[in-house]
Amino acid sequence: MGSLRAGSILAAFAGLTVPLLPVQAGLVRFAPRLARRLPNWYHRRVVRLIGVRIGVDGAIVSDRPVLLIANHSSWLDIPVLSALAPVSFVAKKEVGNWPGVSTLARLQRTVFVDRERRSAVGATAGEIIERLAAGDSIVLFAEGTSSDGNRVLPFRSSLFAAAKPTAAALASLTAAGASGAIHNAVVQTVSIAYTRLHGVPLGRADRPLVGWYGDMDLPPHAWELLKAGPLDARVVVGEPVPLDDFTDRKMLARHSEDEVRANVVRALRGLSCDAPIEPTRPQSGPPPVRRRRSDETDRRMV
Repeated sequence: MGSLRAGSILAAFAGLTVPLLPVQAGLVRFAPRLARRLPNWYHRRVVRLIGVRIGVDGAIVSDRPVLLIANHSSWLDIPVLSALAPVSFVAKKEVGNWPGVSTLARLQRTVFVDRERRSAVGATAGEIIERLAAGDSIVLFAEGTSSDGNRVLPFRSSLFAAAKPTAAALASLTAAGASGAIHNAVVQTVSIAYTRLHGVPLGRADRPLVGWYGDMDLPPHAWELLKAGPLDARVVVGEPVPLDDFTDRKMLARHSEDEVRANVVRALRGLSCDAPIEPTRPQSGPPPVRRRRSDETDRRMV
């Protein structure tokens, strides 16, 4: 039955996706506003096909530019977050070369960042600010890789440089006329946890079934997950905070990590959003269960 389920989902996914590819390509070129909305409509149907039931605490603001800072444990995070609101993602440049995935990423207007070249950060900052100025909602996965779903990895403050540029970089952007709307932009954290499979709570040993991390290949992982059955995901959206309230990228990273970590702990424990939590900031470095290949083969969103 599991293989039949997975095969049916893939067939329906192809039937939904293939006809929409040229439509979205045309919208990206000629109707940017509609190009924001179609992926949201599309991903709501994708998560329904896969069988992901999403419970949401809080809401993503829609009346001003927003930078969304999220944890990352699975390829499922992309359709789950995209089903909540019209969003685009920040991804490492290698994603732009993955067969199939690169097409979907580009059509969702992904911002690609070169993590190996410090000089590229300024250009990425300019693109993010221009997108915020246009009213976009941008998602940044701040761990820099994906986890097994049982923990939130330390946030990499260097990834925030494009979202919170230095004073010198900001002055350059201002001179170029690209920073007009950054003072109106807000930051919201988004905490994602996968909590149930077939309505049964997922335990610590079961969550890596959903997590796509380490040296896992995407096709076999996706096949096994689609065979497994319907999932429940809990998403906690933090209160909006003006981006200007953060003096630098390290302050922004600290605030985001603490809030995301606390909300993931609450979600995994089945606690309410206001339950008191004192999360422990982990030691730097990867957890022992996480296996990684080199950066060239570690296929993860930023």
